[in-house]
Amino acid sequence: MALLDRVKSPADVRALPAEELPALCQEVRDRVIDVVAAHKGAHFGSNLGSVELTVALHRAFDTPRDQLIWDVGHQAYPHKILTGRNDAMPSIRKRNGLSGFLRRDESEYDVFGAGHAATSISAAVGIAAARDLRGDDYEAIAVIGDGSMTCGLAYEALNNAGHTDRDLIVVLNDNQMSISPNVGALHKYLGVHKRITEVRTSPLYNRIRSEVKRLVHAAPRMGTLGEMVEHFAVRADDAFKGMFVPGMLFEELGFRYVGPVDGHDVEQLVDTFQQVRKMTGPRLVHVLTTKGKGFAPAEADQVKWHAQGGFDRTTGAPLKVAAAGLPRWQNVFGQALTELATEDRDVVAITAAMSTGTGTDIFEKSHPERFFDVGIAEGHAVTFAAGLATQGIKPFVAIYSTFLQRAYDSIIHDVALQDLQVCFVMDRAGIAGDDGQTHHGGLDIAYMLAVPGMTVAAPHDADELIGLLKLALEWKHGPFAIRIPRDTVPALPRPVAEIEATPHGTWETLRAGREVAILAVGTMVAPALAAAEMLQREGISATVVNARFVKPLDERTLERLFPAHEQLLTVEEGTVVNGFGTFVRGYVAERWPGVRAASMGLPDRFVEHGERAELLGELGLTAEGIAAQARELAGKPLRKLLETA
Repeated sequence: MALLDRVKSPADVRALPAEELPALCQEVRDRVIDVVAAHKGAHFGSNLGSVELTVALHRAFDTPRDQLIWDVGHQAYPHKILTGRNDAMPSIRKRNGLSGFLRRDESEYDVFGAGHAATSISAAVGIAAARDLRGDDYEAIAVIGDGSMTCGLAYEALNNAGHTDRDLIVVLNDNQMSISPNVGALHKYLGVHKRITEVRTSPLYNRIRSEVKRLVHAAPRMGTLGEMVEHFAVRADDAFKGMFVPGMLFEELGFRYVGPVDGHDVEQLVDTFQQVRKMTGPRLVHVLTTKGKGFAPAEADQVKWHAQGGFDRTTGAPLKVAAAGLPRWQNVFGQALTELATEDRDVVAITAAMSTGTGTDIFEKSHPERFFDVGIAEGHAVTFAAGLATQGIKPFVAIYSTFLQRAYDSIIHDVALQDLQVCFVMDRAGIAGDDGQTHHGGLDIAYMLAVPGMTVAAPHDADELIGLLKLALEWKHGPFAIRIPRDTVPALPRPVAEIEATPHGTWETLRAGREVAILAVGTMVAPALAAAEMLQREGISATVVNARFVKPLDERTLERLFPAHEQLLTVEEGTVVNGFGTFVRGYVAERWPGVRAASMGLPDRFVEHGERAELLGELGLTAEGIAAQARELAGKPLRKLLETA
């Protein structure tokens, strides 16, 4: 009988004989490989690297009583397998299935929701403080890694936790990677110390250390001599730590450092955690793991295998070779920016640990000296870009819409307030698909609209993206934002040299009608045109406008449209609350109060995970959905049209 058949919860992991733990780890690893190999796309490498760590944590700690707080979620599949969700694993990232990340409403073992980096330590400090306020007795264990230690939030939390001296355990899962290889001074610092040490967990060492501290503080004050003794004791302790402890940075922040520990030796991990559990105060365990551990192709190419699906589990070969098709938006962006940078030496590209995801890896290959990956540090990326802009450099900051939210103050205070020429290319704008709630970019229109002086644009095809990039390159009147979706472009672009810069603040009327004016943003232009064709066959005449600039509004086009059109329908792949529709409808209502208006977009709730097309269909952001809303607005619902016919 397979061990996983007997493991329905962490209590079962704790009940296994110690000698069976390596076999359990192998079964968990095989299960991850099987699930992802049969999936269209799921996180892979980090999950393989965290198998032994996960087993050891649930073995050494009394979860869910002990609170285990994961970071990001990329490495949580083994955790899901061991916490009663093994049978449901094939549904992961699918509509109505398991989330690919951590969700409190999915399991009592998911203590804190996670999808963005570096939240675990801050959350764990809060949980530990709540424990102490209520006089409870349990451990708070934060697991952080997969590049999250490049994020400033982690250091804010470490600094606060070390200062409070509260009981807390931080596990640093050091696999030297995020999605792309880690960058930064800390990564280099940790990489120097790749030796195993048992000194810090030794009961003898800790008893000696505690006894020396007790004796020094218990000794009567003897003037200068007493101060010298205490000073010597402190210096001796620091020197002793320096001999054995590579993590002096964490020691200086107030943490007891343990490690590095081999993250694939489950017995050593369990022993280490059991010893650490006996300590008090803030403790940090440094665990060394290999991303993709146990699957040779994933170990060899850790960037490619960060997320994968649909492959032969023996060879790693894809089960279905994708036919050559249209490129993705980020690849068009990366190639176009690379070409523009060849002509303009002031152009630079900045990303936050997302070079492959944003297409800036294309730029990096041609212009490595002008490419900057700052790690998972979105706020720094924006202010860094602002600094560059003060010196006449032209930064293009490519970050996922949902991650750029973390840098909002930097956008306002450091870029917009100073009227600097920085272009934000917001990838994954709108529905991000099976990554779900934490990754949908539904708020960028709303949050960028609120920034004074910000230009906000959304291309409807690849040519228009290039035209907007050219405009952003020459625009000297404040910051610029371009939103692009997680999708393929509708058609191949023309050569970059043949495309002119898009005139600033202008819309494009693609189809003329008489009754309903449909203002469509970006990805909603194509379905709006298809909807207009459907409406035409039903006797409803619709105008379709490509509202490629969300801000500023094209006032001339609006004056041509109204009050000649009696109805206005706005369609956007962003939140309807404080979005483009709210903005333009307010403008129209002030000037032409007789115009009936409605808006379509993402609802005022967090959208679940699933296939992109599937979710857009459920939200009505399709040709059929737009046509239905236009009929209602025109007072001609389909049932009336059918009755008339």
